[in-house]
Amino acid sequence: MKKINKVLIANRGEIALRIIRACKELEIKSVAIFSEVDIEGIWVRKADECYPIMGDVVQAYLDYEKIISIAKKSDCDAIHPGYGFLSENADFARACEENGLIFIGPKPEHIELFGDKMASKVAMKKVGVPVLEGTDEPITDIEEGARIAKEIGFPVIIKAAFGGGGRGMRIVREEKEFKELFESASNEAKKYFGRGEAFIEKYVENPRHIEIQVIADKYGNVLHLGERDCSIQRRHQKVIEIAPSPLLNNEARKELYRIATKAMFKLGYESVGTVEFLLDPDDNIYFIEMNTRVQVEHPVTETITGVDIIQRMIQIAEGSKMIFLQEEINFRGYSIEFRINAENPLKGFMPSVGTVEKYLTPNGPGVRLDSALYTGYKVPPNYDSMVGKLIVWALDWEGCVKKAKRALDEFYIEGFPTNIPLHREIVRDQDFKDGKFTTNYLDKKMDIFTLNSKDNIHEEEGKIENLKKLIATINSKNIATRH
Repeated sequence: MKKINKVLIANRGEIALRIIRACKELEIKSVAIFSEVDIEGIWVRKADECYPIMGDVVQAYLDYEKIISIAKKSDCDAIHPGYGFLSENADFARACEENGLIFIGPKPEHIELFGDKMASKVAMKKVGVPVLEGTDEPITDIEEGARIAKEIGFPVIIKAAFGGGGRGMRIVREEKEFKELFESASNEAKKYFGRGEAFIEKYVENPRHIEIQVIADKYGNVLHLGERDCSIQRRHQKVIEIAPSPLLNNEARKELYRIATKAMFKLGYESVGTVEFLLDPDDNIYFIEMNTRVQVEHPVTETITGVDIIQRMIQIAEGSKMIFLQEEINFRGYSIEFRINAENPLKGFMPSVGTVEKYLTPNGPGVRLDSALYTGYKVPPNYDSMVGKLIVWALDWEGCVKKAKRALDEFYIEGFPTNIPLHREIVRDQDFKDGKFTTNYLDKKMDIFTLNSKDNIHEEEGKIENLKKLIATINSKNIATRH
C-alpha cells in the first residue's frame, strides 16, 4: 500500500473541482493543469498548485507526456483523469505506471479491453453476461455489413467500435438505408475517435438504459452501488440520470446486480466502473458497454448511498481494502441529475458560448449543484458544452420530481442559452412524473415541448421594478404607511 499525498488532476471544469474537493477532505494536496483559455477557471484557483499547458488548447488535456512531466516536477504521487480526455486511454495509464505514478483508475488491460466494444462484448459473453446478437469483429466493408445486417434482421444499430458518448451510432430500419447510414457512422467515428471501424447488432425497440455502478478493490472484493436509469437521451447522449430507476422491478434489479458484480469479479476488475445494459419491454437484459472511469452521473449514486465515489477511487488506488460490506450500503430515496449544457434549444441545441452575466443557483434541502461557473466566467468554445449538473434528492419519486421542478425554476444563467428550458418541460410532463420513459422518450416529446418560455427571474425583476415605482410614488406624495 502506497499512501497518496499529492494528486494531479488531468481534467478541467466541474469534474476537476469535484476531485479537488475530494482530495481536500482526504487531506491530499491537489495540482491543477489548465490550457490558455482556462486560466480563469475556478478549479485553477481552488487547487493547491496549478500549472499551464501551452500550445493547442484542444490538445492540452490530451498531451500526456506534458501532463506526466508536470506531475513528476510537482512531486505528485498520482494522477486522477476524471472523465473524458485521457480517462479511458490505456497508453496513458501505462505511461503513469512506467513513470512511478499511480493512475487513479482501473488496470491498463481493463481500460484497453472495455475500450474495444467488440472485445468487451466477447469477454462479457464468456463470463455469462447476456449480449445482443451481432458481429464479433469490427467491420469496415459496407457490403459485408449489409449482408450481416440482413442476416440479423432489421432494425439493427451501427456502433463505432472504438468510440462512445453516442458518437458514430446509427439506427437502420430498412435494408435500403444501410449503406448511407454505415458511411455516416464510420465518418463520424473517424472524426471523433480516429478510427472508422464499426460493429452491427440487433436494435432493441423502446428499451430502458440501465447502468450498474460497481466498485472493486485489489483484493477481490466487488460491490455494487445500485443502478442508474439513463433512458432519457437525445441523439444517444444522456440528458437526465436517475437513481434508482422508478420502474425497474426488484427481480430484474437483483439480476442486474448479480450479473455486473459476478462479471467484474471473474475479470479481476479494480477501481470504480459502470456496466451498462439495455432492458427490453419484457425485461430481457443485454450488455452494451462498460465505462472504466467515474461517470458524469456519479452524484446521483452518491446522493442515495452516502458513498463518496471519488474518494473511494483514490483509496482503492492506494491499495486500501473496501471499507464496507455490500449489506452495509443503504439505498435511501430518489435522486435525479440534470445535465446543464451551454446550447440553444431553439436552434437544434447548437452549442453556445459567452460570458456568465447573471448566475442565480437553486439551493435548499436536497439540492446539489456541481459546476465551475461563476458570474463573469467566459465559457470557451473549445470543449464539451456541459457546464454543470443539477442534482436533487427526496425520499420518494413524486417528491423528487417536485423538488426538481422547484430547483429548475430557481436556476438562472444569463449570457448564453442553456438547455434548462428543456429540463423544465420534462419535469412537468405527465409521463415523466409517472416514470414512463424509454430511450425514445425525447424523440416523442420534443415537438410538444415549449422551449422558449421566459425564466421566473423576469417575473421577479418585474415585481421589483413595480415595487420601486410604488415606493417612489409614496415618497413623492409623502404618504404615511401603516405597519
